[in-house]
Amino acid sequence: MEKRKYTQVQALLPEIKAMLTAGKTQREVAEHYGFQDKQVVKSLLKRERRKERKSEAGILPRPKGRPRKDAVPRDIVAEQAYEIQQLRMENKLLRDFLRFTGRK
Repeated sequence: MEKRKYTQVQALLPEIKAMLTAGKTQREVAEHYGFQDKQVVKSLLKRERRKERKSEAGILPRPKGRPRKDAVPRDIVAEQAYEIQQLRMENKLLRDFLRFTGRK
């Protein structure tokens, strides 16, 4: 087969695992799919084992990139409680200022 420059190896993972359990070597799998060398298969399996270890440990996968401003649904109750607290503090400050200036 002709060697490719790039392949979505993640999509081939179930087939690669099946071939490996059938007794083929990583080199034979790489040659079958036309990868550059066995390192492609080896690194794919290494990434998958790392993901499995993290999921077993309870570590959630983090999204890539910068999050959007409105993408994450926030805890509305906590936000409202914080805003109420801020408004009460502001009202108290304004009342104290008015008493200090003698207006009320």
